[in-house]
Amino acid sequence: MKKNLIVIGSGFGGIAAALRMKAKGYDVTLVEKQGDLGGRARVFKKDGFTYDAGPTVITAPYLLQELFALFNKNISDYVTIKPLDLWYRFVFENGDSFDYSGDEDKMKNEIKKFSTNDLGGYLKLLKFTEKIFNKGFIELSDKPFHSIGFMAKQLLDLLKLKSYQSVYQFVSSYISNEKLRKIFSMHPLLVGGNPFSTTSIYTLILYLEKKWGIHYAMGGTGNIINSLEKLMVEENIKVLKNSEVTRLINSNNRITEIELNNKTILSADYVVCNADPPNVYKNLINNKKNYGYLFKKKINKMNYSMGLFVYYFGSKKQYSHVAHHTIVFGNEYKNQLDNIFEKKILSSDISFYLHRPTATDSSMAPAGHDAFYVLVPVPNNLSKINWKKQGPDFKELVINVMEKTILPEIKKNIISDLYITPDYFEKELNTLHGSGFSIQPKFTQSAYFRFHNQSEIFKNLYFVGAGTHPGAGVPGVLSSAKVLDKLL
Repeated sequence: MKKNLIVIGSGFGGIAAALRMKAKGYDVTLVEKQGDLGGRARVFKKDGFTYDAGPTVITAPYLLQELFALFNKNISDYVTIKPLDLWYRFVFENGDSFDYSGDEDKMKNEIKKFSTNDLGGYLKLLKFTEKIFNKGFIELSDKPFHSIGFMAKQLLDLLKLKSYQSVYQFVSSYISNEKLRKIFSMHPLLVGGNPFSTTSIYTLILYLEKKWGIHYAMGGTGNIINSLEKLMVEENIKVLKNSEVTRLINSNNRITEIELNNKTILSADYVVCNADPPNVYKNLINNKKNYGYLFKKKINKMNYSMGLFVYYFGSKKQYSHVAHHTIVFGNEYKNQLDNIFEKKILSSDISFYLHRPTATDSSMAPAGHDAFYVLVPVPNNLSKINWKKQGPDFKELVINVMEKTILPEIKKNIISDLYITPDYFEKELNTLHGSGFSIQPKFTQSAYFRFHNQSEIFKNLYFVGAGTHPGAGVPGVLSSAKVLDKLL
Protein backbone atom coordinates (compact mmCIF):
# COMPACT_ATOMS: atom_id res chain seq x y z
CA MET A 1 0.00 0.00 0.00
CA LYS A 2 1.11 3.58 -0.64
CA LYS A 3 2.39 5.41 2.40
CA ASN A 4 0.25 8.37 3.45
CA LEU A 5 2.22 11.63 3.71
CA ILE A 6 0.86 14.99 4.87
CA VAL A 7 2.60 18.28 4.07
CA ILE A 8 1.70 21.20 6.36
CA GLY A 9 2.08 24.60 4.69
CA SER A 10 2.24 25.63 1.05
CA GLY A 11 5.27 27.88 0.79
CA PHE A 12 7.86 27.05 -1.84
CA GLY A 13 9.37 24.43 0.49
CA GLY A 14 6.05 22.71 1.16
CA ILE A 15 4.98 22.62 -2.47
CA ALA A 16 8.41 21.32 -3.54
CA ALA A 17 8.22 18.63 -0.84
CA ALA A 18 4.72 17.58 -1.94
CA LEU A 19 5.83 17.24 -5.56
CA ARG A 20 9.05 15.39 -4.75
CA MET A 21 7.25 12.93 -2.49
CA LYS A 22 4.48 12.40 -5.04
CA ALA A 23 7.11 11.57 -7.66
CA LYS A 24 8.43 8.91 -5.24
CA GLY A 25 5.03 7.25 -5.02
CA TYR A 26 3.66 8.60 -1.73
CA ASP A 27 -0.03 9.42 -1.33
CA VAL A 28 0.35 13.16 -0.63
CA THR A 29 -2.05 15.61 1.00
CA LEU A 30 -1.07 19.29 1.28
CA VAL A 31 -2.78 21.21 4.10
CA GLU A 32 -2.83 25.03 4.03
CA LYS A 33 -4.20 27.46 6.61
CA GLN A 34 -5.06 30.21 4.13
CA GLY A 35 -7.53 30.19 1.26
CA ASP A 36 -4.66 30.51 -1.20
CA LEU A 37 -1.27 28.85 -1.59
CA GLY A 38 2.19 30.34 -1.31
CA GLY A 39 2.88 31.06 2.37
CA ARG A 40 5.22 34.05 2.36
CA ALA A 41 4.83 34.01 -1.45
CA ARG A 42 1.11 34.75 -1.40
CA VAL A 43 -0.37 37.47 -3.61
CA PHE A 44 -2.38 40.52 -2.57
CA LYS A 45 -4.69 42.20 -5.09
CA LYS A 46 -6.32 45.56 -4.58
CA ASP A 47 -7.82 48.23 -6.87
CA GLY A 48 -6.39 46.65 -10.02
CA PHE A 49 -2.86 46.34 -8.57
CA THR A 50 -1.15 42.97 -8.03
CA TYR A 51 1.44 42.67 -5.25
CA ASP A 52 3.71 39.73 -4.57
CA ALA A 53 3.50 39.54 -0.79
CA GLY A 54 6.96 38.11 -0.22
CA PRO A 55 9.87 36.86 -2.37
CA THR A 56 10.46 38.86 -5.53
CA VAL A 57 14.06 37.92 -6.41
CA ILE A 58 14.29 34.58 -8.24
CA THR A 59 17.74 32.97 -8.36
CA ALA A 60 18.79 29.42 -9.35
CA PRO A 61 15.65 28.87 -11.46
CA TYR A 62 16.85 25.33 -12.26
CA LEU A 63 15.52 24.36 -8.81
CA LEU A 64 12.03 25.19 -10.04
CA GLN A 65 12.60 23.51 -13.40
CA GLU A 66 13.52 20.29 -11.55
CA LEU A 67 10.04 20.08 -10.02
CA PHE A 68 8.37 20.01 -13.42
CA ALA A 69 11.01 17.65 -14.81
CA LEU A 70 10.06 15.10 -12.11
CA PHE A 71 6.90 14.54 -14.15
CA ASN A 72 8.50 14.95 -17.59
CA LYS A 73 7.08 18.44 -17.96
CA ASN A 74 8.66 21.77 -18.87
CA ILE A 75 8.29 24.85 -16.68
CA SER A 76 8.18 27.09 -19.76
CA ASP A 77 4.78 25.60 -20.61
CA TYR A 78 3.46 26.96 -17.31
CA VAL A 79 5.23 30.25 -16.56
CA THR A 80 7.73 32.62 -18.19
CA ILE A 81 10.81 33.33 -16.07
CA LYS A 82 12.78 36.24 -17.43
CA PRO A 83 16.41 37.14 -16.61
CA LEU A 84 17.00 40.77 -15.59
CA ASP A 85 19.91 42.84 -16.93
CA LEU A 86 20.07 45.18 -13.94
CA TRP A 87 19.90 43.17 -10.73
CA TYR A 88 19.86 45.84 -8.01
CA ARG A 89 20.36 49.58 -7.84
CA PHE A 90 21.92 50.64 -4.55
CA VAL A 91 21.27 54.21 -3.41
CA PHE A 92 23.07 56.01 -0.57
CA GLU A 93 22.05 58.87 1.70
CA ASN A 94 24.01 61.42 -0.36
CA GLY A 95 22.44 60.32 -3.64
CA ASP A 96 25.32 58.14 -4.87
CA SER A 97 24.13 55.02 -6.69
CA PHE A 98 25.60 51.70 -7.80
CA ASP A 99 24.08 49.55 -10.55
CA TYR A 100 24.71 45.90 -9.67
CA SER A 101 24.56 43.35 -12.49
CA GLY A 102 26.09 40.24 -14.02
CA ASP A 103 28.07 42.28 -16.55
CA GLU A 104 31.60 42.27 -15.13
CA ASP A 105 32.80 45.20 -17.24
CA LYS A 106 29.92 47.33 -15.95
CA MET A 107 30.58 46.12 -12.41
CA LYS A 108 34.21 47.18 -12.62
CA ASN A 109 33.18 50.64 -13.83
CA GLU A 110 30.66 50.94 -10.98
CA ILE A 111 33.34 49.98 -8.44
CA LYS A 112 35.74 52.54 -9.91
CA LYS A 113 33.13 55.26 -9.23
CA PHE A 114 33.64 54.61 -5.52
CA SER A 115 37.19 53.29 -5.20
CA THR A 116 39.69 52.31 -7.89
CA ASN A 117 41.80 50.75 -5.13
CA ASP A 118 39.09 48.16 -4.42
CA LEU A 119 38.86 46.68 -7.91
CA GLY A 120 41.51 44.04 -7.20
CA GLY A 121 39.91 43.24 -3.85
CA TYR A 122 36.54 42.75 -5.49
CA LEU A 123 37.99 40.24 -7.96
CA LYS A 124 39.69 38.34 -5.10
CA LEU A 125 36.44 38.43 -3.10
CA LEU A 126 34.51 36.97 -6.02
CA LYS A 127 37.10 34.23 -6.50
CA PHE A 128 36.95 33.21 -2.84
CA THR A 129 33.14 33.27 -2.76
CA GLU A 130 33.23 30.73 -5.59
CA LYS A 131 35.03 28.33 -3.21
CA ILE A 132 32.42 29.01 -0.51
CA PHE A 133 29.62 28.51 -3.05
CA ASN A 134 31.05 25.18 -4.24
CA LYS A 135 31.26 23.87 -0.68
CA GLY A 136 28.25 25.50 0.94
CA PHE A 137 25.72 25.32 -1.88
CA ILE A 138 26.77 22.78 -4.49
CA GLU A 139 28.09 20.20 -2.03
CA LEU A 140 26.09 20.73 1.17
CA SER A 141 22.79 22.56 0.53
CA ASP A 142 20.90 19.34 -0.25
CA LYS A 143 22.66 17.10 2.30
CA PRO A 144 21.02 16.13 5.61
CA PHE A 145 22.76 17.51 8.70
CA HIS A 146 21.09 15.36 11.33
CA SER A 147 24.37 13.69 12.38
CA ILE A 148 26.97 15.42 14.54
CA GLY A 149 29.55 13.15 12.88
CA PHE A 150 28.69 14.50 9.43
CA MET A 151 28.89 18.05 10.77
CA ALA A 152 32.28 17.35 12.34
CA LYS A 153 33.64 16.15 8.99
CA GLN A 154 32.76 19.53 7.43
CA LEU A 155 34.25 21.73 10.15
CA LEU A 156 37.83 21.84 8.87
CA ASP A 157 36.72 22.87 5.37
CA LEU A 158 34.31 25.44 6.80
CA LEU A 159 37.07 26.92 8.96
CA LYS A 160 39.37 27.12 5.92
CA LEU A 161 36.59 29.08 4.25
CA LYS A 162 36.63 31.56 7.17
CA SER A 163 33.18 30.61 8.44
CA TYR A 164 34.17 32.02 11.84
CA GLN A 165 34.06 35.54 10.37
CA SER A 166 30.88 37.53 9.88
CA VAL A 167 29.88 38.46 6.35
CA TYR A 168 30.82 42.09 7.02
CA GLN A 169 34.23 41.13 8.44
CA PHE A 170 34.92 38.84 5.51
CA VAL A 171 33.96 41.42 2.87
CA SER A 172 35.94 44.12 4.70
CA SER A 173 39.11 42.01 4.44
CA TYR A 174 38.92 42.53 0.66
CA ILE A 175 37.13 45.90 0.32
CA SER A 176 38.16 49.18 2.00
CA ASN A 177 35.48 51.60 0.78
CA GLU A 178 32.63 51.71 3.29
CA LYS A 179 29.87 52.04 0.69
CA LEU A 180 31.19 49.07 -1.27
CA ARG A 181 31.39 47.11 1.98
CA LYS A 182 27.67 47.73 2.51
CA ILE A 183 26.85 46.62 -1.05
CA PHE A 184 28.79 43.36 -0.91
CA SER A 185 27.77 42.45 2.63
CA MET A 186 24.03 43.14 2.47
CA HIS A 187 22.95 39.69 1.22
CA PRO A 188 22.29 38.15 4.68
CA LEU A 189 19.40 40.60 5.04
CA LEU A 190 17.71 38.74 2.17
CA VAL A 191 17.58 35.61 4.36
CA GLY A 192 16.95 37.17 7.78
CA GLY A 193 20.49 37.72 9.03
CA ASN A 194 22.55 40.63 10.32
CA PRO A 195 25.65 41.09 8.11
CA PHE A 196 27.63 41.85 11.27
CA SER A 197 26.83 38.46 12.88
CA THR A 198 25.86 36.10 10.03
CA THR A 199 28.53 33.54 9.17
CA SER A 200 30.56 34.40 6.06
CA ILE A 201 29.36 31.13 4.48
CA TYR A 202 26.39 33.20 3.33
CA THR A 203 28.62 35.20 0.97
CA LEU A 204 27.94 32.23 -1.30
CA ILE A 205 24.83 34.21 -2.33
CA LEU A 206 27.18 36.63 -4.12
CA TYR A 207 28.45 33.86 -6.34
CA LEU A 208 25.09 32.12 -6.64
CA GLU A 209 23.75 35.29 -8.25
CA LYS A 210 26.74 35.42 -10.59
CA LYS A 211 26.23 31.77 -11.51
CA TRP A 212 22.57 31.88 -12.49
CA GLY A 213 21.57 35.53 -12.52
CA ILE A 214 18.53 37.35 -11.10
CA HIS A 215 15.16 36.52 -12.65
CA TYR A 216 11.55 37.66 -12.57
CA ALA A 217 8.44 35.56 -13.24
CA MET A 218 6.06 37.35 -15.59
CA GLY A 219 2.84 37.92 -13.70
CA GLY A 220 4.85 37.98 -10.46
CA THR A 221 6.28 35.35 -8.15
CA GLY A 222 2.70 34.37 -7.40
CA ASN A 223 2.45 33.11 -10.96
CA ILE A 224 5.10 30.50 -10.10
CA ILE A 225 2.91 29.39 -7.19
CA ASN A 226 -0.10 29.20 -9.52
CA SER A 227 1.92 27.07 -11.95
CA LEU A 228 3.06 24.72 -9.20
CA GLU A 229 -0.51 24.43 -7.93
CA LYS A 230 -1.63 23.49 -11.44
CA LEU A 231 1.10 20.84 -11.55
CA MET A 232 0.00 19.43 -8.18
CA VAL A 233 -3.61 19.18 -9.37
CA GLU A 234 -2.48 17.43 -12.56
CA GLU A 235 -0.50 14.92 -10.49
CA ASN A 236 -3.39 14.20 -8.09
CA ILE A 237 -1.94 15.74 -4.97
CA LYS A 238 -4.82 16.46 -2.62
CA VAL A 239 -4.83 20.14 -1.54
CA LEU A 240 -6.84 21.25 1.50
CA LYS A 241 -7.15 25.05 1.82
CA ASN A 242 -8.65 27.00 4.73
CA SER A 243 -7.41 24.15 6.92
CA GLU A 244 -5.19 25.24 9.80
CA VAL A 245 -3.35 22.55 11.70
CA THR A 246 -3.98 23.12 15.39
CA ARG A 247 -2.34 20.04 16.89
CA LEU A 248 0.14 17.29 16.07
CA ILE A 249 -0.90 14.20 18.00
CA ASN A 250 1.99 11.97 19.00
CA SER A 251 2.42 8.60 20.59
CA ASN A 252 5.86 7.68 21.89
CA ASN A 253 8.25 9.02 19.26
CA ARG A 254 5.91 9.26 16.28
CA ILE A 255 3.30 11.70 15.01
CA THR A 256 0.19 9.61 14.46
CA GLU A 257 -2.43 12.21 13.52
CA ILE A 258 -2.95 15.89 12.85
CA GLU A 259 -5.96 17.89 13.98
CA LEU A 260 -7.41 20.74 11.91
CA ASN A 261 -9.26 23.87 13.03
CA ASN A 262 -12.58 22.26 12.11
CA LYS A 263 -11.74 19.34 14.47
CA THR A 264 -11.08 16.99 11.53
CA ILE A 265 -8.44 14.37 12.38
CA LEU A 266 -6.12 13.11 9.63
CA SER A 267 -3.85 10.12 10.11
CA ALA A 268 -0.40 10.03 8.58
CA ASP A 269 2.53 7.69 8.09
CA TYR A 270 4.75 10.73 7.62
CA VAL A 271 4.31 14.45 8.34
CA VAL A 272 6.36 17.13 6.57
CA CYS A 273 6.16 20.60 8.09
CA ASN A 274 6.70 23.66 5.96
CA ALA A 275 5.55 25.43 9.11
CA ASP A 276 8.02 27.34 11.31
CA PRO A 277 9.88 24.69 13.39
CA PRO A 278 10.10 26.61 16.69
CA ASN A 279 6.39 27.38 16.50
CA VAL A 280 5.59 23.74 15.74
CA TYR A 281 7.64 22.46 18.67
CA LYS A 282 6.30 25.09 21.07
CA ASN A 283 2.64 25.35 20.10
CA LEU A 284 1.49 22.36 18.02
CA ILE A 285 2.88 19.29 19.79
CA ASN A 286 0.29 17.94 22.21
CA ASN A 287 2.72 15.93 24.34
CA LYS A 288 6.23 17.27 24.96
CA LYS A 289 7.49 14.54 27.30
CA ASN A 290 10.07 13.42 24.71
CA TYR A 291 11.80 16.80 24.74
CA GLY A 292 15.15 16.36 26.43
CA TYR A 293 17.08 18.99 28.37
CA LEU A 294 19.41 19.84 25.45
CA PHE A 295 16.53 20.18 22.98
CA LYS A 296 14.60 22.49 25.32
CA LYS A 297 17.74 24.55 25.75
CA LYS A 298 18.22 24.68 21.96
CA ILE A 299 14.72 26.08 21.44
CA ASN A 300 15.07 28.63 24.24
CA LYS A 301 18.47 30.01 23.21
CA MET A 302 17.70 30.52 19.52
CA ASN A 303 18.11 34.00 18.01
CA TYR A 304 15.30 34.90 15.65
CA SER A 305 15.46 36.87 12.44
CA MET A 306 14.28 40.44 12.23
CA GLY A 307 10.69 41.32 11.53
CA LEU A 308 9.45 42.98 8.36
CA PHE A 309 7.28 46.01 7.70
CA VAL A 310 6.07 45.75 4.10
CA TYR A 311 4.08 48.56 2.50
CA TYR A 312 2.31 47.82 -0.79
CA PHE A 313 1.16 50.79 -2.82
CA GLY A 314 -0.08 51.77 -6.25
CA SER A 315 0.83 55.06 -7.90
CA LYS A 316 -1.15 56.96 -10.51
CA LYS A 317 2.18 58.32 -11.76
CA GLN A 318 4.83 56.12 -13.35
CA TYR A 319 8.40 56.46 -12.04
CA SER A 320 10.27 55.23 -15.09
CA HIS A 321 13.66 56.18 -13.62
CA VAL A 322 13.26 53.65 -10.78
CA ALA A 323 14.79 50.19 -11.28
CA HIS A 324 12.98 46.88 -10.75
CA HIS A 325 14.95 46.25 -7.53
CA THR A 326 16.35 49.14 -5.49
CA ILE A 327 18.06 49.06 -2.09
CA VAL A 328 18.35 52.37 -0.23
CA PHE A 329 20.79 52.62 2.68
CA GLY A 330 20.11 54.91 5.62
CA ASN A 331 22.66 57.09 7.37
CA GLU A 332 23.82 54.81 10.19
CA TYR A 333 23.88 51.29 8.75
CA LYS A 334 25.44 49.42 11.69
CA ASN A 335 23.43 51.36 14.27
CA GLN A 336 20.25 50.58 12.35
CA LEU A 337 21.04 46.88 12.43
CA ASP A 338 21.94 47.01 16.13
CA ASN A 339 18.58 48.65 16.82
CA ILE A 340 16.76 45.97 14.84
CA PHE A 341 18.58 42.81 15.93
CA GLU A 342 19.98 43.61 19.37
CA LYS A 343 18.15 46.53 21.00
CA LYS A 344 14.87 45.74 19.23
CA ILE A 345 13.75 49.34 18.91
CA LEU A 346 12.31 51.32 16.02
CA SER A 347 14.40 54.07 14.47
CA SER A 348 13.53 56.94 12.15
CA ASP A 349 16.76 56.20 10.24
CA ILE A 350 15.75 53.33 7.96
CA SER A 351 17.17 51.32 5.08
CA PHE A 352 14.74 49.68 2.69
CA TYR A 353 14.24 47.52 -0.40
CA LEU A 354 11.89 48.90 -3.07
CA HIS A 355 10.28 46.55 -5.57
CA ARG A 356 8.87 48.01 -8.79
CA PRO A 357 7.63 45.04 -10.85
CA THR A 358 6.06 47.37 -13.43
CA ALA A 359 9.62 48.18 -14.54
CA THR A 360 9.47 44.75 -16.22
CA ASP A 361 5.81 43.74 -16.23
CA SER A 362 3.02 46.24 -16.94
CA SER A 363 0.35 43.64 -16.05
CA MET A 364 0.97 44.25 -12.35
CA ALA A 365 -0.86 47.62 -12.41
CA PRO A 366 -3.60 49.40 -14.35
CA ALA A 367 -2.42 51.07 -17.57
CA GLY A 368 -0.24 54.12 -16.94
CA HIS A 369 0.25 53.26 -13.24
CA ASP A 370 3.05 51.78 -11.16
CA ALA A 371 2.91 49.01 -8.54
CA PHE A 372 5.41 49.02 -5.67
CA TYR A 373 6.26 47.40 -2.43
CA VAL A 374 8.76 48.68 0.06
CA LEU A 375 10.24 46.30 2.62
CA VAL A 376 11.77 47.72 5.78
CA PRO A 377 13.63 45.49 8.29
CA VAL A 378 12.25 46.11 11.80
CA PRO A 379 12.54 44.33 15.17
CA ASN A 380 10.60 41.10 15.57
CA ASN A 381 7.82 40.86 18.14
CA LEU A 382 10.17 40.21 21.03
CA SER A 383 10.35 44.01 20.89
CA LYS A 384 6.77 44.28 22.25
CA ILE A 385 6.10 47.05 19.70
CA ASN A 386 2.37 47.74 19.44
CA TRP A 387 1.97 47.75 15.66
CA LYS A 388 -1.72 48.67 15.80
CA LYS A 389 -0.67 51.97 17.36
CA GLN A 390 2.67 52.51 15.67
CA GLY A 391 1.92 51.04 12.22
CA PRO A 392 0.23 54.15 10.74
CA ASP A 393 2.99 56.48 11.95
CA PHE A 394 5.70 54.15 10.65
CA LYS A 395 3.94 54.01 7.28
CA GLU A 396 4.07 57.81 7.09
CA LEU A 397 7.76 57.75 7.99
CA VAL A 398 8.46 55.28 5.19
CA ILE A 399 6.53 57.38 2.65
CA ASN A 400 8.41 60.52 3.71
CA VAL A 401 11.81 58.83 3.41
CA MET A 402 10.93 57.44 -0.04
CA GLU A 403 9.75 60.87 -1.14
CA LYS A 404 13.06 62.45 -0.10
CA THR A 405 15.31 59.76 -1.56
CA ILE A 406 13.87 58.04 -4.62
CA LEU A 407 10.16 58.74 -5.28
CA PRO A 408 9.56 62.50 -5.43
CA GLU A 409 5.95 63.55 -4.73
CA ILE A 410 4.92 59.93 -4.14
CA LYS A 411 2.62 60.91 -1.28
CA LYS A 412 0.18 62.72 -3.56
CA ASN A 413 0.37 59.98 -6.22
CA ILE A 414 -0.52 56.98 -4.05
CA ILE A 415 -4.06 55.85 -4.89
CA SER A 416 -4.16 52.42 -3.24
CA ASP A 417 -2.23 50.80 -0.41
CA LEU A 418 -1.98 48.26 2.40
CA TYR A 419 0.77 47.12 4.76
CA ILE A 420 1.82 44.19 6.90
CA THR A 421 3.87 44.11 10.11
CA PRO A 422 5.48 41.37 12.23
CA ASP A 423 1.97 40.75 13.60
CA TYR A 424 1.00 39.37 10.16
CA PHE A 425 3.92 36.94 10.24
CA GLU A 426 3.04 35.80 13.77
CA LYS A 427 -0.73 35.56 13.40
CA GLU A 428 -1.25 34.69 9.73
CA LEU A 429 1.95 32.78 8.91
CA ASN A 430 2.44 31.31 12.39
CA THR A 431 6.10 32.26 12.79
CA LEU A 432 7.34 32.48 16.36
CA HIS A 433 7.80 36.10 17.50
CA GLY A 434 6.70 37.35 14.05
CA SER A 435 10.15 36.75 12.58
CA GLY A 436 10.37 37.28 8.83
CA PHE A 437 12.71 34.34 8.19
CA SER A 438 12.47 32.04 11.26
CA ILE A 439 15.85 31.76 13.06
CA GLN A 440 18.92 33.84 12.18
CA PRO A 441 21.64 32.29 9.96
CA LYS A 442 24.46 32.54 12.49
CA PHE A 443 27.14 29.84 12.42
CA THR A 444 25.75 28.44 15.69
CA GLN A 445 22.33 28.20 14.01
CA SER A 446 23.43 26.76 10.66
CA ALA A 447 23.57 23.21 9.27
CA TYR A 448 23.49 20.73 12.21
CA PHE A 449 22.71 23.57 14.63
CA ARG A 450 19.46 24.54 12.85
CA PHE A 451 16.27 22.58 13.41
CA HIS A 452 16.93 19.26 11.69
CA ASN A 453 15.19 18.26 8.45
CA GLN A 454 14.33 15.00 10.20
CA SER A 455 12.98 15.84 13.62
CA GLU A 456 15.31 15.31 16.56
CA ILE A 457 12.28 14.11 18.56
CA PHE A 458 9.82 12.29 16.29
CA LYS A 459 10.94 9.65 13.77
CA ASN A 460 8.30 10.38 11.13
CA LEU A 461 8.27 14.20 11.39
CA TYR A 462 10.27 16.20 8.82
CA PHE A 463 10.86 19.88 8.13
CA VAL A 464 11.34 21.95 5.00
CA GLY A 465 11.46 25.73 4.69
CA ALA A 466 13.28 28.68 6.21
CA GLY A 467 13.85 27.35 9.74
CA THR A 468 15.63 24.15 8.78
CA HIS A 469 18.74 23.36 6.68
CA PRO A 470 19.94 25.00 4.47
CA GLY A 471 17.93 28.11 5.39
CA ALA A 472 15.75 30.92 4.10
CA GLY A 473 15.45 32.34 0.59
CA VAL A 474 13.86 30.66 -2.42
CA PRO A 475 16.94 28.54 -3.32
CA GLY A 476 17.31 27.55 0.33
CA VAL A 477 13.74 26.38 0.89
CA LEU A 478 13.64 24.57 -2.47
CA SER A 479 16.90 22.84 -1.52
CA SER A 480 15.39 21.78 1.82
CA ALA A 481 12.93 19.65 -0.16
CA LYS A 482 15.92 18.01 -1.87
CA VAL A 483 17.27 17.15 1.59
CA LEU A 484 13.90 15.53 2.35
CA ASP A 485 14.28 13.58 -0.90
CA LYS A 486 17.46 12.02 0.51
CA LEU A 487 15.89 11.24 3.90
CA LEU A 488 12.65 9.60 2.73
